[in-house]
Formats: sequence, structure tokens, C-alpha cells
Amino acid sequence: MAEVYLRRLSRWQAEQQRDAVADVYVNAYRGAAGAEYRDRRGFLHRLEQHVQHTGFDMMVADTAGTVGCAYGFRVPRTGEFWSDFQGELPTDIEELTASGRTFVLAELMVVPAHRRHGIATRLVEGLLIRLDADLVVAATERRSDGDGGGGGGGDAGSAGTPGAAAEAFRAWGWSRFGLLGPHTALDLSYGAGPGPDSVAREVWIRRPLR
Repeated sequence: MAEVYLRRLSRWQAEQQRDAVADVYVNAYRGAAGAEYRDRRGFLHRLEQHVQHTGFDMMVADTAGTVGCAYGFRVPRTGEFWSDFQGELPTDIEELTASGRTFVLAELMVVPAHRRHGIATRLVEGLLIRLDADLVVAATERRSDGDGGGGGGGDAGSAGTPGAAAEAFRAWGWSRFGLLGPHTALDLSYGAGPGPDSVAREVWIRRPLR
């Protein structure tokens, strides 16, 4: 396999290369037949919103074209990310959010032909290595009881199933934190791809790489 290079994109560069990133999204998640246009349009709409958030940052993986992407941004200080959290939110998490010290991994995806080669792991590490935050969070679609995952190798990134996402986060040293209800304000669900909006999310947290 040809060497894969990582690049960090500014907000402006991410907007300029949004079509290439959308191609990765459609290829990575491969929605139902005939749904590609809808899925692509929905992703581009979310990306347009996400790039406006404070601290937006993106890493892409390239080899004769873009084959992977990870991006995130600061969780808004107003706390809407946690508005549908099931249970009592710990005080320290509230304080980190209100102080602007929490970063959300909003999307991580690798096209099928390039999975299981450590690309997702490199993307996450590259995105977080220079991060000036005290907490990183991600939300995945909640696994069903029969979802066996199958991420393997610490690089399940964007395998397109909730189980694979959970396996990847465990392998990377993240901790399961709790559940968000189906109406999360920021429209996030790493590892789920196109699908119904009314699903609960599992929240995963970790401290940033230093």
C-alpha cells in the first residue's frame, strides 16, 4: 500500500476541500442504495455548521486522494452538548465545559480500502497531540445488545457500526462516560454514519495527549 500522509487543515482549507471530505464520508459509510446524495448533502450541512465552532480543527489522510478524516471543535460553553445527558452531570465536567476546556471529536472516518492500517489511530493522535484542552469527548450511536463490534487492531475508525466505534475507543484508552438522549443539539454520532436521528448516544471521554 502506498504511503499515507497526514495534513492538518485550517478552517478555510476545510471549507475549500469539503467536497473531497464528503467523498470520504459517502465511501466510508456507504448508506442504503440510492441514498448517497441525501447522505452527502446531510454531511455537508453538518460540516458547514461545525466549521463555525470555536477551535475547529481537521486532519486528513492522503494517498493519491483523501482516504480519511478526523475533525472536532470546542464544546460550546453554554452546555447544550450535555442538554440531553441521562443522569446528573458531574460538576467538574460542567466546569470544564463552561471554561471552554472541552473538545469534541465530531467525526472520524476512513474509507474501507484503507482500514486496519492504523490510519484512524494516526488521525486521532494527530488531531489531539497539540490540543490545548483538559477533556476530549465523543458521542457514538448506542450499541444494540447483539452488536458484537469487530473493530480489532485498535483501528476500527469508521468501520460504520456502533460496535466498531466502541472497540476503537476502548483500544485508544477512552472511557465510557454515559448516555446522551436522541436530540443532542450538536448533531454528533461518530461511527454511526447516515441513519435515523432518534437514537441515543454513548459518550466517551479521555484526557488529551501531551
